[in-house]
Amino acid sequence: MNSTIKRALSGIKSTGTPHIGNYLGMIRPAIELQEKHQTLYFIADYHALTTLHNPEKMRKNTYDIAATFLALGLDPQKSIFFRHSDVPEVCELAWILDCVINMGTLQRAHAFKAAKEKGLENEICVGLFNYPVLMAADILIYDSHLVPVGKDQLQHIEITRDIAQRFHHTFGETFVLPQALVQEETMTVPGIDGQKMSKSYNNTIEIFSSPKQLKKQVMKIVTDSTPLEKPKNPETCNVFALYRLFAPKEKVKKMEENYRKGGYGYGHAKKELLQVLEEHFAPYRKKYEQLRNDEKYLETILTQGAQKARNIAQQVMARVRKKIGYAPYPTPSSPNS
Repeated sequence: MNSTIKRALSGIKSTGTPHIGNYLGMIRPAIELQEKHQTLYFIADYHALTTLHNPEKMRKNTYDIAATFLALGLDPQKSIFFRHSDVPEVCELAWILDCVINMGTLQRAHAFKAAKEKGLENEICVGLFNYPVLMAADILIYDSHLVPVGKDQLQHIEITRDIAQRFHHTFGETFVLPQALVQEETMTVPGIDGQKMSKSYNNTIEIFSSPKQLKKQVMKIVTDSTPLEKPKNPETCNVFALYRLFAPKEKVKKMEENYRKGGYGYGHAKKELLQVLEEHFAPYRKKYEQLRNDEKYLETILTQGAQKARNIAQQVMARVRKKIGYAPYPTPSSPNS
């Protein structure tokens, strides 16, 4: 690898259809990185297993995500794009990292703390408790310099760096220490109820919804009860918050003026939001539908990407195994030997 080119890595769980929050917070900024960095993107089906135990849905979601990334501009000639579970070395590294990190660190992780606050700490699977370690392995096994994340995921990078430094303290310098790359303007994308857009809140606007479904989702956006004729505050409106993420600056300014002068209702704003979303995503939707109908092609892209990813992972694991005193990976025997 050219030492002057930084390597960036991102993953997305295969647990459902991507929404606007995924697109703005992770997918778009991640794809933009392929123009200036060596990029690796994976479909995180190992992580998805903490909550998804339906094999047919797992397979379907994997192809949905693959088609989404490719439709939105990921170039498999510029980026390494693969399925998480096609690189088993990451699980080997996760176990090794398990043996250098303590329980206290994982007990401070956001997901476990949230479960504990709800009294569910004894009901969650070990995988959910331990997933920060698997995430650290995801990052470290590819010598990743940059990891695009939302503000709420910064803790994962901190834990990853902590684990790597503990390993270094015990066994010597081995890993690249990653840096978080946060998109300041899209840290939190509001859902239709005003909370952070999330599948778990059931408040998403899916990026490849049909025009009819998209209209239904947009019209459900929660607003206050200010009458049409009264002035309104755009800064507290969920519709305006989403509109400004997609519309040109001059149109954003115009909508803001309409809000403040009155005589402009939330229904008008929702129609304008619907139009700008349809204009933005319609071409991508068409490409997505074409790709999604060719699972053989999608599988080829993922398989080829996994071969490239495993080559990097095995080089890193050779360093790790040597540091901890393990033998190198055994060379497969010849069938005729």
